[in-house]
Amino acid sequence: MRSICMYLCICLFLFAHPVWAEEETSITLSVAGDVTLGRDENYGYTYSFDHEAKKNGLSFFTKYIGSIFKQDDFTTVNLETTLTTATQKAEKKFRFRGDPSYVNILTNASIEGVNLANNHTFDYGQKGYTDTIATLKRANIGYFGNGIPLVKTVKGVKIGTLGYKGWSDTKAIRKQIANDIRSLQKQGAQVILVHFHWGEERSYVPNGTQKSLGRFAIDSGADLVVGHHPHVIQGIEQYKGKMIVYSLGNFMFGGNKNPSDKDTFVYQQTFYFASGIKQPKTTIRIIPFRISSMTTRNNYQPIPLQGKEASRVKTKIVNLSAKINQPTWLVYEK
Repeated sequence: MRSICMYLCICLFLFAHPVWAEEETSITLSVAGDVTLGRDENYGYTYSFDHEAKKNGLSFFTKYIGSIFKQDDFTTVNLETTLTTATQKAEKKFRFRGDPSYVNILTNASIEGVNLANNHTFDYGQKGYTDTIATLKRANIGYFGNGIPLVKTVKGVKIGTLGYKGWSDTKAIRKQIANDIRSLQKQGAQVILVHFHWGEERSYVPNGTQKSLGRFAIDSGADLVVGHHPHVIQGIEQYKGKMIVYSLGNFMFGGNKNPSDKDTFVYQQTFYFASGIKQPKTTIRIIPFRISSMTTRNNYQPIPLQGKEASRVKTKIVNLSAKINQPTWLVYEK
């Protein structure tokens, strides 16, 4: 009788705690905006990115961000510069270049992937672009954009990342987006992140092209869409249960010694998996930042905001979101 009771107890325990049940897995992505490591040589040297690097060392720039990005699973930014010693410049107004050693800033910050689809990665021609990719490869930094996808496996989950210059909503770019996302899905990508370099500089509201391309990417299978280029932040839209972060603004921006608007933020989203299947549940976190630890100028040292300043920037994001659509995404915040 005792053995029968013990057998029944074991059966009940196994029924309540099946050995085949897998624990929930969470994947947290962090995204930040424009990262320009270096400067335009026409800028004066004093207080430039190069000046700060020589004076303070490379670890200076990541003092306040490394701990945030080290705690997530995958961090991406828009790399809006070249990392090269090339001297032949493109014929354009602004040409950004940083010493190849600056790639260590990305590794110090625990940034795993960078977008190359923007209007500055060819500032020093094909050589500058090729050098930049070679520098990223040596540092084991992933890169994507300009027809290059990035696939990374974290905790057994495949993350696929794509990047585009989204100046116009054309049949060509739509076809490319749809094909690229389909290709990632065939490779087993379970989370698909799309970066767009798009919009109008210093505009706080996304234009029609941004909205139509962002929504099309979601319709095509993207799980998260983020944007950059306006150099100021724009709102967030929830579309069909997915998020479109229209502009993250500047982040570590060597392109301007003292921009009038230094507000920015890090966007984090956590995806959940059970038995290898993505769940409908998601959580997001908005981390308000200033691009500089100084208020009087840009020292290229992004710093998370606290207290009233953090509340001000968060309110700004919510109000800008309301100019696009009702900010229903607030219910997903941690």
